[in-house]
This record gives sequence, structure tokens and C-alpha cells, in this order.
Amino acid sequence: MLGLLAELPRVNCWSIAEQVGDRTPDGMQHLLSRAAWDADGVRDDLRGFVVEHLGDADAVLVVDETGDVKKGTCSVGVQRQYTGTAGRIENSQMSVFLTYSTSRGHTLIDRELYLPESWAGDPARRERAGVPSETGFATKSRLAATMIARVLDAGVEVSWVTGDEAYGKDAAGLRDPLEERGQAYVLAVACDYRVPAAAGSVRADEAAANLRKGAWQKLTAGAGAKGQRFYDWARIRLHPSGKPGCHWVLMRRNRRTGETAFYRCYSPRRVALTVLARVAGRRWTIEETFQTGKELTGLDQHQVRTWTSWYRWTTLAMLAHAFLAAARSQNTPPPEGLIPLTRNEIRHLYVALVLEPAPAATTVLAWSHWRRQHQHRARTCHYQRRSQTPP
Repeated sequence: MLGLLAELPRVNCWSIAEQVGDRTPDGMQHLLSRAAWDADGVRDDLRGFVVEHLGDADAVLVVDETGDVKKGTCSVGVQRQYTGTAGRIENSQMSVFLTYSTSRGHTLIDRELYLPESWAGDPARRERAGVPSETGFATKSRLAATMIARVLDAGVEVSWVTGDEAYGKDAAGLRDPLEERGQAYVLAVACDYRVPAAAGSVRADEAAANLRKGAWQKLTAGAGAKGQRFYDWARIRLHPSGKPGCHWVLMRRNRRTGETAFYRCYSPRRVALTVLARVAGRRWTIEETFQTGKELTGLDQHQVRTWTSWYRWTTLAMLAHAFLAAARSQNTPPPEGLIPLTRNEIRHLYVALVLEPAPAATTVLAWSHWRRQHQHRARTCHYQRRSQTPP
């Protein structure tokens, strides 16, 4: 944990071990792969810690995925697939995360690694990567539903769930399970989502174009980096057969460009349009959490290949981020002329004022010797393989 917060230029087992004064990375690698501890138990403790420090009646769970670009094919779950991190199809590892978001702050509280069908059906690759025998293929929406159920079953009070189109389009995988639990949601859908009309059904963008001017209201989606984020909002009430509760298609129109986004919404009871707009605006918190998690706690800098190591590294990185989020939530209003302490500034102060000084010279020299020895061994093995390969 100290290494994850230590402002290292690159965060991995080697750099962390050197930072905390170990002579080799063996201990850190053992911690992530073979040591006896329960990453899911730590996850549950993390959830309790987050709720204790950030808990609020307006809590929203935000689900989204992120991808880590990888070389090779040995890291668990890696294949060529689209990742928003790169904005294109890349050799990457995908995972689904859950952010707990309130007015007091936001941070990650759960995670699941996405195992593609190409991996789920390959016993040899599964065995090499240590994938548990009971783990099969599950869509990202199913992974999201599993994590949300875990939070709700733990007794955490959650007012809403929100996410992007990848989750809003999946009725059977996510929307239906949430409705069965009476859990309200605001999930994005595509512009071609079908909306009931007098003559059958129309696309959501066509329904938006046919709304009268008075149906739109100027409302805020919440505060952003540059102040309140105002959009024009409208909604259409839906009456799906046999489904209790209130259902809507929510529409958000950019006041400058006219670009419109759409959401499928459900609540056990009637709520105001302002509430739906506020919840839809909370989705940005997971994007900000991904950014700070990767920049400040090494969420994406793991160099692990196996199932167990991925879950352990990710859980510890989440715990480090939760520490920063909790510390930020305790801040008193800053003096005039100063912004509140940011996560970045809190980490910097923690490193400068709390963490122990740099390792002794003998430790630094020992690490130089270890690296050179490791590199010599790797180079020798590489040359041997090259010499045995026929021209």
C-alpha cells in the first residue's frame, strides 16, 4: 500500500519492493500469487470502509468497463477486442468496475475481470492462468448485475444505479434483475431504442424530434470542473405490459450543439425530472475515478498474468484509492483563495510528510545488482533460444 501511494514513475512489484526497502521483488510477487489471503474478503472490508466514510442517502452505483492494452497472449483474459482506453480494437484485457458515488465523494468498491468466450472454452489457457473451474463466460452486463447484487445483499443503501449504453441495452442481463429487486436505475441507451407511439413504435431520436418545445426543461446534470452542467431535458412515460413501477425514456439535449443522449429509466415510485437528470449526470464520476485510480494508485500498471494476481493487485489499488477518497471527504472548507485538497495533493502530502525516507545506500546498490543479474539471465535465455531456432 505504501508503494502504491509513493509517487513512483512506474508502479509494479519491482518498483514497490525497492521503494519499501526489500532486497528483491520475491516478497511482493509472493503476496500477489501464492500468499494465503482473501482478496474478496478485503473487497468486502473496502466496501464497508467506503460506506462508513462516504455513505449518504443519495448514493448511486455507477458501472462501467475499462481496458488495459497488453502485449502477448498469456495474461488472463487478453484478446483482440475493442477498448475505449485506446479507442480502437487492441490486444487488451477488459474488466468491469463499480463506483460508489455520493455528494461526499466517489471511489471503486467492486471489480470483475471479463473472461472472453475464447478463454472460457480453452482448458489449457485457463489452467495456465489459474482461472477457477467454476468460472465460465459471463457478459459484462451479467458481471455488473453480480456486483450490484453483492452490494445490495450486504445491506448497503443505494438510491440509483446508472451506466452507459453497453449496460442499458441489456434488459435480460441487467435491467430486468434490477427491476425484480425494485432497484431504481437510469441507464443510457442508443438513439435507435424503440419508444411506443400511437402508430406502433419509433426510434428514440425520432420521438425526441417530435416533442413540443414546452416538453424540454433546462436543468443541471450537476457541477463539473467549469461549473454547473446545464442541458435541456425531457422524458416520455412508458407503460410496459405486466411491469410494476414507473418507466421512462429520458432525453438530454446539448444546448449548444443539439446533440441528444437517451436513457431508459425505472423507479418503484414517481420521481421528478430533476432527479433523473441528476442521476444521469452522476455517470461521469466513474470516468474520473478511472483516471485518478490509474494516475495515483497504479490501477492499470499491474504486470501480472494470472487470475489470482489480477484480483489481488486490483483490490489493493482500489483500497489505496479509497484511502485518498476518504481523506478528501474529511476536509474542512479551505481558507479563502484556496481550492479544497485534491486526491493528487493529498497523496503528495502523504508521501512528503508521512512515508519513510528513501532506502539506504546499501539497499539501492543491492537493487542495482539484482536488476543487472536478472537482465543478464533474461538475455542469456534469449540468446539460447535464438541459437536453437533454425534459420
